[in-house]
Amino acid sequence: MDNEGRGRGFTVPGMDTRPFWLAGAAATGDTEITVTDPYTGGNVGTAAVPSAAQIEEAVAAADSVAATAAALPAHARAEALAHVSRRLTERTEEIAALITAESGKPVKWARGEVGRAVSVFRLAAEEARRDSGEMQRLDTDPGGTGRVAMIRRVPKGPVLGMSPFNFPLNLVAHKVAPAIAVGAPIVLKPAPATPLTALVLGEILAETDLPRGMVSVLPMPNERAEPLITDPRLPVVSFTGGQFGWQLQRMAPHKHVTLELGGNAAAVVLPGADLDWAARRVALFGNNQAGQVCIGVQRVIVADEVHDEFVERLVERVAELPTGDPRDPATEVGPLIDEGAAARVAGWIEDAVRGGARLLTGGEREGGSVTPAVLTDAPADSAVVREEAFGPVLAVRRVSGVDEAFAEVNNSDYGLQAGVFTPDIQVAFRAHRELEVGGVIIGDVPSYRADQMPYGGVKKSGVGKEGVRPAMEDLTYERTMVLTGVQL
Repeated sequence: MDNEGRGRGFTVPGMDTRPFWLAGAAATGDTEITVTDPYTGGNVGTAAVPSAAQIEEAVAAADSVAATAAALPAHARAEALAHVSRRLTERTEEIAALITAESGKPVKWARGEVGRAVSVFRLAAEEARRDSGEMQRLDTDPGGTGRVAMIRRVPKGPVLGMSPFNFPLNLVAHKVAPAIAVGAPIVLKPAPATPLTALVLGEILAETDLPRGMVSVLPMPNERAEPLITDPRLPVVSFTGGQFGWQLQRMAPHKHVTLELGGNAAAVVLPGADLDWAARRVALFGNNQAGQVCIGVQRVIVADEVHDEFVERLVERVAELPTGDPRDPATEVGPLIDEGAAARVAGWIEDAVRGGARLLTGGEREGGSVTPAVLTDAPADSAVVREEAFGPVLAVRRVSGVDEAFAEVNNSDYGLQAGVFTPDIQVAFRAHRELEVGGVIIGDVPSYRADQMPYGGVKKSGVGKEGVRPAMEDLTYERTMVLTGVQL
């Protein structure tokens, strides 16, 4: 193992394998992960994989540095986070190109992802500085005379962060930045399909003055992660991914577990809405990044009064979407992460058509790509309606009005976010009151997310919240100190 390569630009001599980051230092292990370009099928690079002994070393380092990390001054945490934000800005084009190469995400969306990660680390730096706790007077009742409480939040302990392939930088940022902001060590396991971007982030973090042991970035096959999930020295687990999250929760029943497990997000289009705007937004955000977005539009619920006109516009907008090479700045829809995912999505479309659905456009597969599809009349029990497609397919459902539309949104095992296109403020408040989701977006698609807002769902979509401040609260608990004999 080589631990001498701290800082930018470290490479293993004579190899193009990227090192992992063990307690803040570059290291190589006993095996490698080969990363494949989803569009070309070519080799993007390889990532070093830690041995069992090195994984133990990373966990032990996080455990041993926990008290030091929790005691870090706010300025030290904030400056480390601000440094990462600045360096991501400086390296935007390099990192965006890497995101595109390993995930197949169109480069325009990859650049946007880097920009969001820049904001996440900036927001975390700001929150670290303003996290001052609360002073509470207790003399509101006679028994509290002369007493005052100071309430602060302290870390629950070192964090295991597990991130997915579809946002290989920003969803990593949502694990790492809040942990650093509260002073919690973190061991990050990036998705094995897209580890290289996370390793660049590890490289940037190694440039900071954070204590050794506070951050490790450990790529590995999923089946090697169980010791991390069950290790009691990592009492907090933050997982973003598929329904495996529920199994993870069962594997670690005594841990604090946050799960963001996706959805089959609905967009509701009601009378009075701007149909052209709605069609453009639904078309784009049901298919951008090949539909591989947890809050990408999947179900489109349209009131009968505007159904036919809207569907006509929607099909036109979907057919216009630029598809193909993700390195082309004009491309909106690139490949799925691999051919297996593309075959699954195409199979779901075929199954729906066999069940009576009408395919109005798209649905053709070539290798790892599927042309954006629009279906109507899909059976209510078909996979494209009931499950998370995570691909470029829109299932349009006709309803009679608001009552049926909202019932249709709630008729789902998932509940992450929903979008409602309506000019009616009363309908907007009703949506917020009745829809069984974590977020309701009025006048736009469910795909809108600001990185500072609470983000997370209900039902099979998971438990807990992300977003910088909500995640910081999730990683900490309140500790109260009562001062006695204080005259206010």
